[in-house]
Amino acid sequence: MKYSIVILLLTVLNLGLSAQEKFTLSGYITDARNGESLIGAKVVVPSISQGAVTNNYGFFSLTIPQGVYQVEFRATGLDTKKVEINLDKDVRFDIELGTEMQELQEVEVSAKKGENVNSTKIGQIELDIDQIKTLPAFMGEVDVVKTIQLLPGVSSVSEGGQGFYVRGGGPDQNLVLLDEAVVYNAAHLFGFFSVFNADAVKSVNLIKGGMPANFGGRMSSVLEVNMNEGNNKKFKIKGGIGAISSRLTVEGPLKKDRGSFIISGRRTYIDIIMKAAIPDTSPFAGSGYMFYDLNLKANYKLTEKDKIFVSGYYGKDIFSFGSREDDFSVKMPWGNGIGAVRWNHLFNSKLFMNTSATFSDYQFSFGSEQDQFRFELLSGIRDIGGKVDFSYFPNTRHKVKWGANYTYHTFIPTSVSAESDSVEFNTGVAQKLYSHESAIYLMDEFDLNEKLRINAGLRYSTYMHVGPFIRYIKGDISKPDTSITYNRGDVIKFYQGLEPRISMRYVLSKSSSLKAGYSYNYQYVHLTSLSAVSLPTDIWYPSTDIAKPQKGWQASIGYFKNLMDDKFETSVEVYYKGMNNLIEFKEGAIPGDNVNDNTDNLLVFGKGWSYGAEFFFKKSYGKLTGWVGYTWSNTERVFEELNNGNPFPAKYDRRHDLSIVAGYKLNARWTFGASFIYATGNTLTLPASWYVQDQNLLFNYGPRNSTRMAPYHRLDLSATLYDKPYKKRKNDEGEKVLVKKRFRSNWSFSIYNVYNRANPFFLYVDNDGDFLQGDFKITVKQVTLFPVIPSVTWNFEF
Repeated sequence: MKYSIVILLLTVLNLGLSAQEKFTLSGYITDARNGESLIGAKVVVPSISQGAVTNNYGFFSLTIPQGVYQVEFRATGLDTKKVEINLDKDVRFDIELGTEMQELQEVEVSAKKGENVNSTKIGQIELDIDQIKTLPAFMGEVDVVKTIQLLPGVSSVSEGGQGFYVRGGGPDQNLVLLDEAVVYNAAHLFGFFSVFNADAVKSVNLIKGGMPANFGGRMSSVLEVNMNEGNNKKFKIKGGIGAISSRLTVEGPLKKDRGSFIISGRRTYIDIIMKAAIPDTSPFAGSGYMFYDLNLKANYKLTEKDKIFVSGYYGKDIFSFGSREDDFSVKMPWGNGIGAVRWNHLFNSKLFMNTSATFSDYQFSFGSEQDQFRFELLSGIRDIGGKVDFSYFPNTRHKVKWGANYTYHTFIPTSVSAESDSVEFNTGVAQKLYSHESAIYLMDEFDLNEKLRINAGLRYSTYMHVGPFIRYIKGDISKPDTSITYNRGDVIKFYQGLEPRISMRYVLSKSSSLKAGYSYNYQYVHLTSLSAVSLPTDIWYPSTDIAKPQKGWQASIGYFKNLMDDKFETSVEVYYKGMNNLIEFKEGAIPGDNVNDNTDNLLVFGKGWSYGAEFFFKKSYGKLTGWVGYTWSNTERVFEELNNGNPFPAKYDRRHDLSIVAGYKLNARWTFGASFIYATGNTLTLPASWYVQDQNLLFNYGPRNSTRMAPYHRLDLSATLYDKPYKKRKNDEGEKVLVKKRFRSNWSFSIYNVYNRANPFFLYVDNDGDFLQGDFKITVKQVTLFPVIPSVTWNFEF
């Protein structure tokens, strides 16, 4: 009897242990229409309320107890698939999701359900590229960055401007990535358009708070843009003809279901229009502007565990101006070149690796010629880097990520050359600065219990400014100028620092949660703006022995609530951000000042802070979708050598910022969009008084940025007309049947600035009358760029 009881206990114990044994379901989720990997697709096991989400390469890993499960695979805009899986061992399960049965709005519910409340993401927003394409577009050009500017906590530089500011940070504090390669200038046409061709873009993710430990090098935000991979099922061509530019995209399989490519190009024809509009006899003949860009990407599955990606981008702007009367000409080209090679490797069902090699290059030049005198200014930055990231999925409540990255920077702050006829002027040695930047990180996301989830990380970054380099030391009356020469490889300055990151989510109820986040960041590169020059001559500059790394921290807390079974998403977030070692050029500095000098000798250093509250209300699905975002914020700076050492508002400080975005699907053929913006005007410095000395009009300026422009507000509308997706054709029996069209097209109509608001671009001081006659007066005048602008674009694909 004794032995029977022992055997029975051992049997029960063994059964218990077997029941607790866990196995892993892993694989890739792709789009059945084109073979593209699906980012953020969900794998859900409803019976045990467990699930997983695919990464940027469509991979998922889900470890659960042994058993037979009904597993659901979900992705926005695609049909949900339900599959019965017997998990009695580790199972590799790749699946394709298509669109055959369900309506789009029905699928969106399941794909996005609960994400706003349940994730640890705070200050993060993922944008749907298809929704972006339905919003009003400036002159018909669909723009990713302009859509980003409609989100709370994000503001634009100015009317039509492409740069963006996030929670009080400068434009250099945004890490902009295209397929993991850094984009240093994301603008075309002096900032009116972005470099991101919407036809080549797959996903857009903005991180403005709670930055994870795998990102670094910037203080304010991360804008992560991923390109399409190309159709690995069949060849496709799509494009569009718009008011100022046209685009064409070609994609197809390298080998069906194994590899694919995509090539997408875009070019303006402003230069052609101007050439036709300006006669040869005009004094401005030869003036013009154009930009073009080219995206390409290829991928190939080497084995079931290995896949490679090759991405590239090249874009260039060329502005030219000529005056025959004055024998004066200007040519100003600038552009980006970007490349990335990535290798994915799956070690096992729980361990995923991505290795990347990246290249980024940004060059700007300004050249002018008058009579026999020629002048040229060059500036740029080039990066060569590599990184490796590991993702480990021990179970559904635990995800670990770690990795390392390295970048070799080459900076050319300014290089000046000048000559007259055959005489070359000595403008000094062109300065090049070299530096090494590296980091390692560890990030762990885990559930402490059913309510509390934590994402904690630590990043350790290092930076070395190395030779060759000449340090110019300015003297004074008592001592002459001197210099120190550093040889190749000499370490001029070394910086290092720990960057802790943490974010957490606490579930209050099924439809609400509290989230909080904290991040500390080092930034080793700077962007300086020359206020004295009205050209895009912003200069990227490294940290040196004089220019220290920027350091910043941000803390935020938010309340997130979903309503009506997740039909509506709401959130309220408050934040505080502190920034140290900010840089600006000294008053009146111009590029030529650093001839036989270092750029950082022309800089001043200070600190800043920003705080605010963001309110967000979003309707996720249905015929009417969109969002309302409002931000109240305050952003200030203080520099000992500027504004008498007193704090002053940043030029992009905006107390109030309101955005309303809506899209309405009337039927299968008509879709409408609208956006409204209201924002407090930008700050600037204007004269407080004037006087005349030696017959010259002189000004005394008031405190820095003490004047505000008029508020900015604008309404844009759009409408898209789609063709009929089916056509009638007779079958073999002579009956008329509906057949899908191979050639599809749509017309996109938009109106920019519907009620013709004269928004200020900049203000300037003008005078009128005669001082001696007593009718002399000073006036401040406003320059406005864009009136109401209608546009139409024809899009096609086959």
